[in-house]
Formats: sequence, structure tokens, C-alpha cells
Amino acid sequence: MTTQASVISFAGSLTLRIMAFSAAITVMLGAAGCAAVGPDFQTPSSEVPARWSDWHGGDAGLARPDMQSQGSLPADAWGAFHDPELKHLIERARAANPDLKIAMLRFAEARMQESTVAAQRGLQVNATADAARRRDSEYGAETRIVDFIGGVNSAPILRALGEPYSLYKPGFDASWELDLWGRLRRSEEAAHASTDGQAASLRQSQLSVAADVARNYFTMRGCQRQLQLLQHELAIAEDEVRLLMAQQAGGLIDESAVILGRQQVADLRSLVPQLQSEQAQAINQITQLLGAKPGELNMELTFPAAADFDPALPDLKAGVPSDFARRRPDIAAAEARLHGATADTGVAVADLYPRITLGASFGLESVGTAKLSAWGARDWSVGPSISLPVFDHGRRTSTITLRKLEQQEAAVSYQQTVLKAWHEVDDAVSGYVADVQHCAQLAEKVRRSEEGMGLAKVRAARGTTSDLPNLDAQSALSRAQRDLAQSAAKRNVALAALYKALGD
Repeated sequence: MTTQASVISFAGSLTLRIMAFSAAITVMLGAAGCAAVGPDFQTPSSEVPARWSDWHGGDAGLARPDMQSQGSLPADAWGAFHDPELKHLIERARAANPDLKIAMLRFAEARMQESTVAAQRGLQVNATADAARRRDSEYGAETRIVDFIGGVNSAPILRALGEPYSLYKPGFDASWELDLWGRLRRSEEAAHASTDGQAASLRQSQLSVAADVARNYFTMRGCQRQLQLLQHELAIAEDEVRLLMAQQAGGLIDESAVILGRQQVADLRSLVPQLQSEQAQAINQITQLLGAKPGELNMELTFPAAADFDPALPDLKAGVPSDFARRRPDIAAAEARLHGATADTGVAVADLYPRITLGASFGLESVGTAKLSAWGARDWSVGPSISLPVFDHGRRTSTITLRKLEQQEAAVSYQQTVLKAWHEVDDAVSGYVADVQHCAQLAEKVRRSEEGMGLAKVRAARGTTSDLPNLDAQSALSRAQRDLAQSAAKRNVALAALYKALGD
């Protein structure tokens, strides 16, 4: 075996021995049951009602007892509206929304950070190589030895020492920290909790974007439907004014009726810009959520050819209340923050204990390259090192106190998040139930207006009345339909808010 092969073989053998020794220490520590210092995280518990309607503020008529279901929310709640355009917009927003892209990048960053922290628990091996051109002083510390052994003939030796030379030092070193107190394990636990928190934040962003698209979509469609009905109502009012003017010209009525009719036309026309503005704002919000430029979706979001727009309402089943906390992304994120704060406390406690590191190094050192591969050029060391904190002006104990306070803050924040979530659900349920009831009342009003218009048509056809009562009945029907369209849009927005509150 050549000298170079011997060096390589020794280096490889040393590395394998360090790895085997590290593995053996790990097994022994595990067998000994070395537990990480500091508090262990326990999943926080929260009180939940037996039924959704048990926790309800306000009038009992706005509760929704039929939300209880042994099943769970549908996998695609937004698809339950049976509106292909809405579903398509939500899918595009989830793929192109800038906020979602940022949330995805933060989740990826957290995963990489977790991998970085986890790598600290393994064996660390570094290769080194130094090459330098040097000249030592003829009057440095080495001259003491030369003077001692050289006597009167030391001058030639000192001149030789002062000549420039090339020094080569290739090698490697390996180290492994014994995680006796769990500092590295707690750090990895905190990093994993951070990843879980970013994953929950990503789900929360996806939920918020979907709900915002649905809210603006229903608002836009409601404005478009109201504008359609308003134009029809405006045409009826203008016909009524023309009829009144004809009656005035014939001396049947005075000018006051015409003035009132024109005032009604002006009032209706004044509603058009407001509805157009609300429609434009909703379209722009959708466009922004999809990461598109203003006006890019104008053609796509035009009002459908159907004369009416009222999507089918999905069957509202919210699952059992005990599953609520696990479903809400913001609650999951708050729990992850509490977990991370608990693990950080353990890291701070572990810093009070000594750190023991096993290390080894192997290298070659030679002046010039001629003897660099010689067996005698080897240089190695093996042994443990210990770092024991002695005095730091209370920095470590203050850090522990700080981490415990942060842990308590995270625990309070978790309970606050849970309580806020229940209030959001109750508010959303009350709003949705109230809007459903309002829509039902307005739908009854539309039916009564249709009956009144039918009666007015019959009387006009028989010649028992003029066309004016018929026009009044048509105007009343159109006004009732417009009110119903506005209420239906508000009801759909409330349902979108309820889905968001339930964490779907």
C-alpha cells in the first residue's frame, strides 16, 4: 500500500469511527431516556357547545339549530353554489393571487428553515485546505530555541529560517454535539411548529381569497341585476309621465301629477350612478384578487343573458362543533405559535447546561509538495470539548423569563383566537338567517305585486280603468323585484362570510 493510499485509508477509517461513535452515543442516550429540559407542549383544550345554537347572542330566532350534522362541510363549499363562473374565478385567484404566492413562499421558507435546524443534530464534517507563501522573522520567538541549540554557529540557521517557503495543509475536521439537554431537539421542535404555523397561514389566505372573490362576485351580480330592473322601472316611469302629460293636455289632471311623475323619474335615474359605482368597485376587487389589470375582466364579468340571477343555496351543514377548532386555520396558526413559544422556552433552559461536543481532525502539513503525501506529514486529533456557562450577568435567566412570558402571551392569544372565532360564527349565522328571512318576506311581496299587476291588466283590458293603474302596478312589481335582488345579493354575501367563519 502506498503512502497516499495509507493517508486516505486512515482518514476514511477515522471518519467511520467518529460516525459509529456518534451513533453509539445516540443509542445510549436514547436508552438512558435523556429527556429535553423545559416544558413539554400539550395541545390546549377549549370549551365547545354541544350544538351550534347553544352559543348564540341576540334574538333566538336568528340561531340556526339545523346546522348540526354528523358529517362535515362539503369538500368544495364554493362549488355548492352551482355557479361555474364563480368556481372558475376562485380557482384562478388561488393560482394567481399575489398574497397567496407570498404565503406559499413563506411556507417554503419555513420548511427550508426547519431542514436547516434539523441538520444541526447530525455529524458536521468540513474539509480544509491551506496553501501559503511565508517568511518567518529571524528575530522571532523561534530564535530562543536556535540560540539554545546553535550556540555561536546560530547565524546560518537564523538566515535559513528567514528564507521564504511554501506551506501546504490539506485536511478535514468532524464534530458532533451531544444533545444531552435537548437544546437541538427543542430548536427543531420550534422550527417544525413554525412550519405548521405557516401552513395554517397559507390555508387562511386561501380561505380569505376565496371568500373575498365570492363576496365581490355576489355584490357585482346583485348590482347588475338591480341595474337591469332599474332600467325597466325607469322605462315604466317614463311611460307613466307621458301618459300623465297626455291627460294634462286633455284637461283631465293638473300639472302637479306630471311634476310628481318627473320627480320619480329623476329619483330613479339618480340611483344608476351609485349602482354602477358599486358594480365597478366589485369588478375591480375581483380583478385585483386574480392578479389582473383593471378592466381585464370586463367582458368576462358582463351580466349573463338570463333575465334573473339567484344561485341555488347549498344545504348548510356545519359539522359537529367539536371539529370547529381543528378546522379553522387561524386557530391552527395560534396553536402552532404556542407550540413554538413552548419549544423556545426549552431552548432557553437548555442554555443553562453545559454543551459537550465530540470532535476530530485529520490533516497533512508539509513545506513544499514533495513530502505532502508522506505518512509522516499527518497531523490529527480526537477528543471532546465542553462549554460550561459560569457568569453572564443574568442574561440566560432573563432569557428564560422572557421566553416564559412569550409562552404565556401565546397561550392567551390562542384562547382569544378561539373566542373570536366563535363570535364570528355566531355573527355570521345571525346575519345569514336574518337575510334569508328578509329575502323570504320580499319574495312574498313580489308575489303579491305580481297578483296586483295581473288584476290591473285585467281591469285595463276590460276598459274599467285607464293604463295608469296598470303602469303603477308594473312599477311596484319592478321595485319589489329590485329590493329582492338587493336582499338576495346581501344574503349570498352573508353565506360567503359564514363559510369563511366556519373555516371551510
